[in-house]
Formats: sequence, structure tokens, C-alpha cells
Amino acid sequence: MTRGIVRSPFGVMPDGTPVDVFTLTNGAGTSVRVLELGGIVQSVRAPDRAGALANVVLGFEDLAGYLGDRNYIGALIGRFAGRIAGARYHEAGRTYVLAANDGDAILHGGPRGFDKAVWRGRICDEGKRVRLHHVSPDGDQGFPGELAVEATFELTEANAIVLTFSATTSGPTVINLTHHGYWNLTGQGAVRDHRLSVHADEVLEVDAVMAPTGRLTPVEGGPLDLRRPRRIGEIVDALGGVDYTFILRGGAWLADPASGRTLEVWTTEPGLTVYTANQFETGGPHPRFGGVALESEHFPDSPNHPAFPSTALWPGQTFFSRTVFTLGVEGP
Repeated sequence: MTRGIVRSPFGVMPDGTPVDVFTLTNGAGTSVRVLELGGIVQSVRAPDRAGALANVVLGFEDLAGYLGDRNYIGALIGRFAGRIAGARYHEAGRTYVLAANDGDAILHGGPRGFDKAVWRGRICDEGKRVRLHHVSPDGDQGFPGELAVEATFELTEANAIVLTFSATTSGPTVINLTHHGYWNLTGQGAVRDHRLSVHADEVLEVDAVMAPTGRLTPVEGGPLDLRRPRRIGEIVDALGGVDYTFILRGGAWLADPASGRTLEVWTTEPGLTVYTANQFETGGPHPRFGGVALESEHFPDSPNHPAFPSTALWPGQTFFSRTVFTLGVEGP
């Protein structure tokens, strides 16, 4: 592939809206494909220890696959990543009722979240980056204020994928944005043999419907103590799967001993939600535990927990976050 960024058609939405794909390629041959639909990262082709390239994220070959997907594969998530319990929150004496899509909660922005939107993209910064733009109208999924969001992707020569978000609002609102990519550094099969570490001493405690209780649980000595690398299969066997938000004190690291590929994650966000594809359907397009999502974000249900880092955004303010996914290799 030619080094740089190439824009090309990918498909057409049912309403006739065209969707383009941007392919970013560096000098090492690593490439990233980003769709205008949902800001989806369709593929990341990266070398193993022998230099062989393979796609290391889950995805679909065509638009139809994404239109039928219910697992947010590869997508940008908003307005609010994670759950807001009861699909409502209170701010300045007013209650905002949101569009529930997960029992009585709202999950990942609602039934028509940012993952379903067609963002408008362009190549910018002298051909170095792809910038996607989306405007969420006042009242979208129940959230107040018109929200203008930009997501920028860059692939560096050091095999780092740099994702930045910025957003402004016309009225007081809440915001929590993330990328919901599923990583599989082998390129196929399950990720049970991957090693994962997360620099965190605590995770959010959740109730029976996966809503945060407001309390933090120490990881010390338990299956979620990932301060040293652990095999994902060991964690999954102990818990039946992982779907927890870690309180970050540093970064996260993922490795596949078979291929030698590694992934390092650093972010400005206070939390990292780790999800091991526990609910993927047997016989579906991707196997259960076929990938691991590393979602850098603020905490779920933050508007209902004043002690959590604030997710409020006010007119005149600019939301900003930056997450860097660096791909590498290690020896035998």
C-alpha cells in the first residue's frame, strides 16, 4: 500500500447516504481503515514478529454487516459511553429522561447513538490525519443541548493510532465518548491466550444489572488484579467474562504470545472499561471471547454519582480527550 491517506467509497445507507472509508498507511505497512458510519475502525493491519501483516480488530467486510451489528464493533460511542441507570439524571433542579435501550437503562448513547450516525470526514493537517464531524441535535436520545463533536485519527510511523475527541455544546449537557474496538492480536479465534495488564488498583462495583453502585472495589488478590500480566482465559474462567471499569493509575498492555504482537494503551481519561465479548452469540460472525474491548472513558452512570469525575459540559467549554494505541512486537 501507498504511505499516506486514501479516501474511497465503502457503501450506501438504506436512505441513500453514501459512506466513505479512509485508509491510513505508514511506512512500515501498518494500515487503519476508518468508516464514516459510526467512526468505525473497520480494520487495523499490523505486523507480527516475522513481519507478516494481519487484521487485529474485529470487523465486517461490508456495510450490511455493520447495519446488523448489535455489539458496537469498532464504533465511536456517544453521547454517553456505558450505562446511565434508569435512563435519567438530575441537573440544576431538572430531570432529563433519556431513551432506554438496555432494560430501564440507556447504554452507549441509546438506540440511535453515535455508532449509528454517518459522520462527515475529511483528510486534514497536510494529509496526516482524518477528522470526522458529527452534530447531535438538542434532545437527541433525550440529551439536552446541541453537541458538535470531532474525532481525529492519526497513524504514526511508530505504529501508534492516536484518537482525539473534542466537543462543544449549546446548552448544559453530559458527555462520555469512547472507541469500542475489539482487539484480537492473533487475527482470528479467541483471545483466551492473550496476556492483559491494567495499571489500576480499583474497579467500579456494579449491581445485578451492571449499573455502578458508587463504590470502588480493590483488585488486590482477586481475578481482576491485572497490575501484572495475566492470561485472559484465566480471568474469564474465574468470572465468566469481564465487563468492568478500571480506575486508571497508568496505562494498559495486551500481548499475544503466538504472534508476538503487543498493544499499549495510554489515555487522558480516568477509566478503562474492559469487555471480553462475553455476550457474543454462539454461531455468530465472531466467536464468544473473540476480542477484547479496551474502552478509555469516564465512568458509567457518572451523572448520578457526584463523587465520580464530572462528565458535565457547559456552553463556552470544550471537551477534549486523547487515547493512544501503540502496536508493537516482542520476541519469542
